[in-house]
Amino acid sequence: MVLGALTVLALATLGGTGATAKDFYKMSTLGPGSTPYVVMTAFAKVINQHVEGVEIQVNATGAATRHAVDAAKGKIDFFMSAPSVHHFMTKNLAMYKKMKDAPKLAKNLRAIFNFPIGVYHVVVYEDSGIKSLADVKGKKVYLGPPAGAARVIATSLVEGATGYKAGRDFEAITMGWGAASQAFQDRQFDVYINPTNAPSPVISQVALGNKIRILGLSDADFKNPILSKTMKLPGRTIGSIAPGTYGKNQTNGDSVKSIGAWVGVGTRQGMSTDVMYRMTKAFWENLAEVHAVAPWLKAIAFETALAEMNMPLHPGAAKYYRERGVDVPAGLVATD
Repeated sequence: MVLGALTVLALATLGGTGATAKDFYKMSTLGPGSTPYVVMTAFAKVINQHVEGVEIQVNATGAATRHAVDAAKGKIDFFMSAPSVHHFMTKNLAMYKKMKDAPKLAKNLRAIFNFPIGVYHVVVYEDSGIKSLADVKGKKVYLGPPAGAARVIATSLVEGATGYKAGRDFEAITMGWGAASQAFQDRQFDVYINPTNAPSPVISQVALGNKIRILGLSDADFKNPILSKTMKLPGRTIGSIAPGTYGKNQTNGDSVKSIGAWVGVGTRQGMSTDVMYRMTKAFWENLAEVHAVAPWLKAIAFETALAEMNMPLHPGAAKYYRERGVDVPAGLVATD
């Protein structure tokens, strides 16, 4: 039911009627049910309804790491940004290690606002017998899409807490977010890891008819050198998932700690300052419409729009923030 409603929301962004000529913009995001999908689709809907002469068309396929490259090359106009991904891109690290022009491409990206993507959920079926991360040895584990930043973080989460390595101690499942959510519902693998705000539509759907357990990290786990290094990446926080978040079928009796993360909505350098100003203004002045989509979307707040940001703001967005009295940090001021 929840996923159906979200699909209707996505289709609404493509609706545009009337005789007025429009400029069309392309947005890429993650698959239906994911936090970025819900946020970015809501962003597109607000813009399409409240900014005259523009329409954002949403494509919900692929990985965020690829979307950043596409935006940098001018193939798309909006993408899900992430402090960790931008860090990897500017430093030629992780999935960008072999992409020599990644740092140069990163200079073509601009931020609009950030928001908390939520907490890394490590979910198992209660009847799987898996009670802690130590029990995932020999199991099939979904860490995220190949070449995605979430996969890097999830891998460090498991390895930091257990010492287990993918391919040696457990089987790492390779597929995209959409396919993985369906595969987990079909019990094609044992452990599902997804950074998402709670309650996640995907996990809520699983919990409707199944008892689930959410695995967590201990304070000692966070002190492990591997996890300690991960937590130093931009956009990392310590988050928690409360008991009962997913109703009576969530078997955890206590809150569990995990890695929290911030992401954002980004654009390309060449976007018109005037258009970007009008879009930013429309989004924040109609935030109530975004909050109405799902309760957890209230985590998007003007007061934290620049939190954990390490990408220069688009000048149009920066103009609006200054009008609202925000002191834009020097490090976020674009020099172009």
